[in-house]
Amino acid sequence: MTDATPQATWKRNATFFLAGQTVSLLGSMLVQYAVMWHLTLTTRSGTVMMWSIVFGMLPQAVVSVFGGVWADRHNRKLLIMGSDTAIAAVTLALALVMASGVDDLWVIYAALAVRSTFAGIQTPAVGALIPQIVPEDQLLRINGFFQSIQSAMMLLAPVVAAAIYANFDIVAVFFVDVVTALIGVGLLALVPVARIVRSGDAADGAPPRYFDDLRSGVRYIARHGPVRWLMVLFAVAILLVGAPSFLTPLMIARSFGTEVWKLTANEVAWAIGMLGAGLVMAWLGPRVRRHLAIVVASVAVAGVFTALLGTATNLWVFFGYGFVVSATFATMTAPSMTILQTTVEPQYQGRVFGFVGIVMAVAMPLSMVVFGPLADRNTVESLLVVAGVLLVAFILVLLAVGPTRRSLAALDAATRNAADAGGDDDGDDAGGDAGGGVAHADASELADASELTEERHS
Repeated sequence: MTDATPQATWKRNATFFLAGQTVSLLGSMLVQYAVMWHLTLTTRSGTVMMWSIVFGMLPQAVVSVFGGVWADRHNRKLLIMGSDTAIAAVTLALALVMASGVDDLWVIYAALAVRSTFAGIQTPAVGALIPQIVPEDQLLRINGFFQSIQSAMMLLAPVVAAAIYANFDIVAVFFVDVVTALIGVGLLALVPVARIVRSGDAADGAPPRYFDDLRSGVRYIARHGPVRWLMVLFAVAILLVGAPSFLTPLMIARSFGTEVWKLTANEVAWAIGMLGAGLVMAWLGPRVRRHLAIVVASVAVAGVFTALLGTATNLWVFFGYGFVVSATFATMTAPSMTILQTTVEPQYQGRVFGFVGIVMAVAMPLSMVVFGPLADRNTVESLLVVAGVLLVAFILVLLAVGPTRRSLAALDAATRNAADAGGDDDGDDAGGDAGGGVAHADASELADASELTEERHS
């Protein structure tokens, strides 16, 4: 964005973007719940559920590597619109096939795989597009709103999906998803987004070869110490909190009873925690200067309260602990996205968010592979305590290692300086270029400094 961009313009663009993503996300989550319920009710097979997760998540993890490169080489807006349109077309084809009487599992698996593939293209482009349409000092606010929208959909989507599925069938859910996807594409079409001009492009405007781009993205992340450590922090947090959080219904059933309202209340507590924390991040917005400090504190608090979940003997106290843990997901995610958007050079953001997508797509299933079987041989309480203690220990070790601590401190300083530079505009104008120049320059310098520091201590 440029300094001349008026406040009303970026707010309009951000509103259309968030509205489109909200509608599109609602349709996607309707399909997610409907497919899960349909497979559960028609097959009652754990193996079938396992394969649905594999086909629904693995392609995204693989394609995100390439999707990140495409997001840096092509117009990100068109990538998002094209992916949504392709997903809508596949969903429509699935609906028509199933309406004709063909409901073989391979049809659903194929549709899930294709949807996941295009999600791998879309997700990096979404993360990298936001700083193109939002002033730098407003990024945390928009990321907070985005996190709140995702949390709100966790409350709304199951209700809507259940109503449609119960009164019609799964085919009707697919048709609704097609409509929501097209609405999302239409709203995004109203947002002007320029293609990133990359400093590495040739004089004739031609970008480097594809795999050269991929290798340069990998090298960028490997050599950019602060970003590398931030991604490690994110991955470990998901590994140690993600899967145990999904085991909380099992703990409720074993320790507090199998009443449906108890399981429902647990889900509501977690969803409200994420929704509320996301709104707090959106409300604080430009006033936040210490993004990384919030991320590290959030992970530490998540570890403490995950351990406390395992010690809870009162159901309502258990819900309260779950509320806090879920809130830390929002207070960790929104600032993390903001840090990446402000410290990573625009021409690399697609590839960085591609790898972030891989972390998110792989860490959760991997965590379930570890903690799921353990829950059959141990109490969920013990697993929650161990996971929480390990996460807190990881944070303490991370802060105790000199090179890592200095690298994270440099990143914190860079984001704080960028926030201060952006805050001088009071949000009236989009200080993207001015603030971004500070952030990106500092990021490059601190990356080099962290490399030298690590080499001296290796």
